[in-house]
Amino acid sequence: MIPAVMPTYARNELTFERGEGAYLFATDGRKYLDFASGVAVTSLGHAHPRLIAALMAQAQKLWHCSNLFQVSLQKRMAQRLVEASFADTVFFCNSGAEAMECAIKVARKYHFENGHPERYRLIACTGSFHGRTLATLAAAGNEKYLKGFGPPAPGFDHVAYGNLDAMRAKVGPETAGIIVELVQGEGGLAMAPDSYIKGLRALCDEFGLMLVFDEVQTGMGRTGKLFAYEWAGVKPDVMALAKGLAGGFPVGACLATEKAAKGMSAGSHGSTFGGNPLAMAVANEVLTIMQEPGFFPRIERVAASLRKRLDGLAKSYPKIFVEARGRGLLTGFKCAVVNTDMVDRLRQAGLLTVAAGENVVRLLPPLIIEESHVEEAAGIVDSVAKAWKP
Repeated sequence: MIPAVMPTYARNELTFERGEGAYLFATDGRKYLDFASGVAVTSLGHAHPRLIAALMAQAQKLWHCSNLFQVSLQKRMAQRLVEASFADTVFFCNSGAEAMECAIKVARKYHFENGHPERYRLIACTGSFHGRTLATLAAAGNEKYLKGFGPPAPGFDHVAYGNLDAMRAKVGPETAGIIVELVQGEGGLAMAPDSYIKGLRALCDEFGLMLVFDEVQTGMGRTGKLFAYEWAGVKPDVMALAKGLAGGFPVGACLATEKAAKGMSAGSHGSTFGGNPLAMAVANEVLTIMQEPGFFPRIERVAASLRKRLDGLAKSYPKIFVEARGRGLLTGFKCAVVNTDMVDRLRQAGLLTVAAGENVVRLLPPLIIEESHVEEAAGIVDSVAKAWKP
């Protein structure tokens, strides 16, 4: 008999009843160090007092009024994101998939408005993940996720991640733009060099294409800067954000330059709940915290310490780990053993992690962790690896 909750997840039996900072507490009372963060979502940890206060204060005023009216907190958040990024304008939605859907529409509409409706195809990379809608699944092109849902949505081409020559060769008269992740989170923490990202920008400029960055997982401090594109010093035309944007409250955003968003006029796109007062109250507070002095330098220090420990563990246990991967606090191991087995054993030892492609285990701690959490996590990994038996 099918359960009341549609069984679309391979759920563990654990049930959590509360969280505090970097820890989750199960209904059986057991405490877990959370290096999963709801898959890079709880960017400021659990039950952050300032986020609770912002949500409660807004909940007593107004929850929802629809985007048929002005939403003051939405306008404030949009302006702040514009000031902190490459963008001139922002569309708010509810998730990363929705943000990517908007980004795809922006890229296509740009060429339509400029008299080239034939330019609608987008080139994406193998190993990518852009969401679970029909369009975003087609954008990623992963056969595993597309199977059984009919013909993939048309308009997407795919080349190997990190191969600039292959990207150039795929550009044709129908190409509208390029979609890329700065770090392929779901794909196994693959990270292209800065030269590749700079090459994509140059390629888009040469052929008049839209450069779309999927920063759903890498954005909002996850790599040690507010946005991962800052590392390469390359600005996109369009960018998708979500996950850590409101520290766990559902919200996504599509950012774009004025040039890119030329065709996004009234009626061209919409979202019933996107950018509602509750979401914007929390998102504004998350951004305020992240923009306070010392926030990102501290992440870089802690991330460097974590990476050093992971590199050391990979060297100490070459039969267990192939290498450490990632950037900032989007990091983990490529395993020599089955990654899901590693995730299970780490959880049993009190550390929550997330599996990814290429047999990778991701460590995605909240951005508020301290050195003590790094040592605790490394100690658990060490004990699990030391006791490993097939």
